[in-house]
Amino acid sequence: MNNIRDIDAAVSDWTVPKPPSGEVMEGQFCRLEPLSRRAHAKAIHKENSLDNTIWDYMTYGPFSQAGDYANWVESVQGGTDPLFYAIYDKERGGFGGVASFLRISPQAGSIEVGNVNFSPALQRTRAASEAMFLMMQWAFEAGYRRYEWKCNASNLGSRRAAQRLGLSYEGVFRQALVVKGRNRDTTWFAAIDSEWPALEVAFKKWLATSNFDAAGRQKLRLSDLTAPILAARDPILH
Repeated sequence: MNNIRDIDAAVSDWTVPKPPSGEVMEGQFCRLEPLSRRAHAKAIHKENSLDNTIWDYMTYGPFSQAGDYANWVESVQGGTDPLFYAIYDKERGGFGGVASFLRISPQAGSIEVGNVNFSPALQRTRAASEAMFLMMQWAFEAGYRRYEWKCNASNLGSRRAAQRLGLSYEGVFRQALVVKGRNRDTTWFAAIDSEWPALEVAFKKWLATSNFDAAGRQKLRLSDLTAPILAARDPILH
């Protein structure tokens, strides 16, 4: 029998990273700042109210009343795990969604992005993609070794988004949760630090102004740039 020292690679020249503390993340097309009731709840609820289907796979919501959403924001603001951000779309000039860091484990070098909820106006925009890039960039530059994305296995849109962003398929946890009275199988995706340099190049190439025409249409697809980096593809999508 092999000794475990012959099986597991040594982790050297690595320092336990700091947990995120709500740093503002500024990009070309978006800004992420810690979510707060006063600054963000009213605007984001207004954007969310245009399509109730955005709540279908979320563990929370929907919120028909602005006050209910504001109360939810107040219940999570200032938290450290999950740590919620509001996303500001610079091109459109307004807040249109949230995302969070969660399952933050500095000792393991692991961090997850989740609770991603984009209003219809934010979906499929450069701001939305850049927001995901900025969160991934923060994590790897802080020294995390593993960046996770998990979603309801029935949520094909989220599974496609994970692969487009360069997160590799890692399998399905069956009957992982009960959400809103329904079973949830959870699909896992992740990127690791050795993949980050290539992913960063792919994102920056896609986000470059030269990659878009005068009408804002992309020339190169992000999914085409990240596909060669994937360690494994989602079998449901391919």
